[in-house]
Amino acid sequence: MAVPKKKVSPSRRGMRRSHEALSAQAYCECGNCGELKRPHHICASCGHYDGREVAPAGKALKAAVRV
Repeated sequence: MAVPKKKVSPSRRGMRRSHEALSAQAYCECGNCGELKRPHHICASCGHYDGREVAPAGKALKAAVRV
């Protein structure tokens, strides 16, 4: 049975976990209304994407078709 011979030091444990950090979400400004939105996504407040209206404003955008 494989068992570690020595205790893993806090430094080595931290180096192993260095890739598990959460990254900040990317946001950009909507060109139509100025609200923050995710890049390459429909704006949730006005329904615009790439300079044109894709979904009607004020409606739920969960069922909106991706462009």
